[in-house]
Amino acid sequence: MSRHPEILWAQRSSSSIPERNIIYFVINLPKIVKSSLVYTLTSTSISFKAFTADAEQTKYEFDLEFFAEVDPERSKFCLTSRSLVINLRKKEAKLEYWPRLTKEELEIPIKKDFCTWVDEDEQDPPDIVENDFELQAIPGMGSLDMDDMDNIFKNLTHLSVDITESDSDEDGPPHL
Repeated sequence: MSRHPEILWAQRSSSSIPERNIIYFVINLPKIVKSSLVYTLTSTSISFKAFTADAEQTKYEFDLEFFAEVDPERSKFCLTSRSLVINLRKKEAKLEYWPRLTKEELEIPIKKDFCTWVDEDEQDPPDIVENDFELQAIPGMGSLDMDDMDNIFKNLTHLSVDITESDSDEDGPPHL
């Protein structure tokens, strides 16, 4: 018998910039056996099947029909040790968000990825008035512009930090 993996999603939309019409689709499933991974992406659906490298060799699978069409040729994926991440390109460039990921409401759990989710009315940063502030170059990094800063902040949202309690009774910063 197969199980359903955790699915997270978020989206962006733009009527004028087609590259900003993206669905961030994450299948959270640690230790996917790469040789068992089978996923098919069409303009209207995705199917997924894989086994995990746990003691039970658990089988996970699902089939979903998207709310609207995507462009499979321009979509990209990355398999990590913890998940399969797919950036789906929406076929139609529209400012409005999809109301949900799937064509019909499903019983399977599909969660919004609040690490990457941005509300529809907040997806484009406000225009920055020149001379409000000046970006400073970091020695050895060259000059930075607003696109560079935007990319840095986007990448920071994908970082996770494992914080564990110290057994030490000392207060203050660690000694290097």
